[in-house]
Amino acid sequence: MNTFLTPNKGDYPAFYSTYLDLLTDENYCDLIDSQVQELKDLFSGKPEDWENQPYQEGKWSPKEVLGHVIDTERIMTFRALCFARGERSSLPGFDQDPYVLNARFGSVDIDLLLEDFAAQRKALVTMIKTLREDVLDNEGTANGSPITPRALFWIIPGHFIHHLNILKERYS
Repeated sequence: MNTFLTPNKGDYPAFYSTYLDLLTDENYCDLIDSQVQELKDLFSGKPEDWENQPYQEGKWSPKEVLGHVIDTERIMTFRALCFARGERSSLPGFDQDPYVLNARFGSVDIDLLLEDFAAQRKALVTMIKTLREDVLDNEGTANGSPITPRALFWIIPGHFIHHLNILKERYS
């Protein structure tokens, strides 16, 4: 599968509209691939040590933002895989702050984080290509709310756009 339609309202909790409303009508796989290069371009165009500086006290550094994006994409991908395969058990939510704190992304080299992001995206696209269209609308429960694999997959690039915009707007 090379492309698929965006989810319908009701296929996901309203909270995720924050991310899904940022998307345009674009080929999914092309969008996923283009975001990898967009992220690399952003980080390569910044001064030395930019990736370690939060924009204000108590906020994440750009490396921590990137690590959060990677973690979230893995969690969303896992949830989507579970529901595409017919999982009926409810999956837990996650609290992003302890994930970032415990990961200690500040001690990870930025090139490794960028490589990890690209690898996650490649794995995402190849997995999606193996799925049948009909399983994208299997409904599952995550964090106490119903959601479909289709919605989870589309949340991924929308969540990325959200955080990329923050990196561009608030981190000088």
